[in-house]
Amino acid sequence: MKEFIPPNLPITKDIETKAILKKSIMANRALAKLNGVSKIIPNSNILINSLALQEAKDSSEIENIITTHDELYQAHLAMKKYISCY
Repeated sequence: MKEFIPPNLPITKDIETKAILKKSIMANRALAKLNGVSKIIPNSNILINSLALQEAKDSSEIENIITTHDELYQAHLAMKKYISCY
């Protein structure tokens, strides 16, 4: 397999195609919707913390370590309690 070497910047190819612009509009709408929903959550840090835990779960699966969301949240809470003791 040959290694991937990205092209030098700036990109000379026109990347503002109709397909890309349509996808960016969809992404903008989804982000705006998420922003609106996050404002009604009493503690929006829950969203951010859940992303870090999801990433931990996914990277563990790559290493063949299978865990559940419950186990992750319990471990996270135990760690927070442990840290707050000191």
